[in-house]
Amino acid sequence: QVQLVESGGGLVQAGDSLILSCAASGRTFSGYTMGWFRQAPGKEREFVAAISWSGGVTYYADSVKGRFTISRDNAKNTVYLQMNSLKPEDTADYYCAKKSGAAVTNRYDYDSWGQGTQVTVSS
Repeated sequence: QVQLVESGGGLVQAGDSLILSCAASGRTFSGYTMGWFRQAPGKEREFVAAISWSGGVTYYADSVKGRFTISRDNAKNTVYLQMNSLKPEDTADYYCAKKSGAAVTNRYDYDSWGQGTQVTVSS
């Protein structure tokens, strides 16, 4: 079992940047695709980005493409989400998770979720 802890959230203004981190412990995560999801109040948890175990392949939701960058450092057991040009609609709790199933964008194909970190973007 992999334990995941997100950090780096906060309150920012529109146009600002944030970098989220997801630190893994326990069973190594280096062989797994890792993903970031977010959940706004009253909404379903949605896919944001994912990265293959090697870091060579990345996936993004259309809503964040060109603004967010996912990366990982397997030596540090950490996944990052660089978020630039933040918008009020990016406000949500952000979660990282380890992919266990087939689909990259389906939250039900991920396990070992972190507790989340809150991001609030004011206009």
